[in-house]
Amino acid sequence: MDSETPVLEKPVLEKLRARFGERAWSYSENAKTNNRRVVVPAEQLYSYLEFLKSECGFDLLVDVTCVDYLHYRGAKDRFGLVYCLANATTNERLIVRCFLNEPDLTVASAYPLWKGADWMEREVYDMFGIVFEGHPDLRRILLPDEFAGHPLRKDYPLRGRGERHNFERITREES
Repeated sequence: MDSETPVLEKPVLEKLRARFGERAWSYSENAKTNNRRVVVPAEQLYSYLEFLKSECGFDLLVDVTCVDYLHYRGAKDRFGLVYCLANATTNERLIVRCFLNEPDLTVASAYPLWKGADWMEREVYDMFGIVFEGHPDLRRILLPDEFAGHPLRKDYPLRGRGERHNFERITREES
């Protein structure tokens, strides 16, 4: 990021404090990378996203992704769900994270707030198995329906689980 990208405005932090209190979220800032992060509880994720969009002006959902912390040193949670938001007017950027653990890998869908969340949430569902409650069409997007498992999880075998037997074999001569 360039040096002209503004840090998160103090009014946004004060609005978060006023709405959710001090203990319901944590904020960190990295001056070197100019990243601002808010970590929120999974059960309140939708409330935070809705507040950030309607009250703080974060009108653009840039990305939704997930990180598997299975073998990560010092990690307390298995999955980190990451939402990258931007305010198109002020050029502010904010990363919203929430952490999930098995067996409850369900969060509310951001689709009602940003229609662009549609395919991003489907990709996270397909690759990691995170369920987005309230998503209008939550199904696999990159892999066939009969594919078993979620290949971006750290416990997924590097050589797969034998799923190639489900697909027609094409030889070099036939291709």
